[in-house]
Amino acid sequence: MQSTPYPQMNDLLDDLLAGMRGVLGERLIGVYLYGSLVAGGFDDALSDVDLLAVTAGDIDVGELDALRVMHDRFVRDRPRWDDRIEVAYLSVAALRTFKERTSRIGIISPGEPLHFKEAGRDWLMNWYLVRDGGRTLHGPPPEELIPSVSKAEFVESVRDHARGWGDGIDRMRGRGPLSYVILTLCRTLYTHETGEHVSKEGAAAWARRDLPEWADLIGEALLWRVTRHGHDGMAVPDAARFARAVRERIGG
Repeated sequence: MQSTPYPQMNDLLDDLLAGMRGVLGERLIGVYLYGSLVAGGFDDALSDVDLLAVTAGDIDVGELDALRVMHDRFVRDRPRWDDRIEVAYLSVAALRTFKERTSRIGIISPGEPLHFKEAGRDWLMNWYLVRDGGRTLHGPPPEELIPSVSKAEFVESVRDHARGWGDGIDRMRGRGPLSYVILTLCRTLYTHETGEHVSKEGAAAWARRDLPEWADLIGEALLWRVTRHGHDGMAVPDAARFARAVRERIGG
């Protein structure tokens, strides 16, 4: 297993990998780490762990149930990681054809228990990050399983993700979702302008310099991310205006 820049995380990743192997056995083809644990900006108290688990075929209902038990046991043993683990379980065939069609994926992510959904090209930006710089925890290098994704395709996928939020931000409540949206939009703008991927914190620092009129709002989002302090709902109108400004700048 390739090590990470954060040695304190290696035991956690070993345990997750052992749990996956215990359920899937030889059907587990590869496991790949991406996100802030690889790209930088990881905060041991806040950040999520992002993984792609590639399987020989679609996982079935029985395997999904067994994986759910494994994940539940994992967070009982490590409670501070509850709601901070994201794993996508996807077959080799689905991964190799994700640009052409949707396929069933098993996904557990913050705010969502392990479940099935349909996924395809809408996951392009994730698989680009896995292929471009992901760490192999098990199996062959990711480029042997993931088709080539150009930087232009990645940038357009990031833009599409931001456009997809529409005006739903107006109905959001709670500082957590608003902070996530504001910081993710900062990262969208950074990628739109530079073609590169950066941590939320790095993108926020860049956006505060590039968009001084939004510096206070971005600063509030960063403060909430670190301290969890703030008043629910107070930033909704400003966050919605920021989202509309970002969509105008990226063309959508």
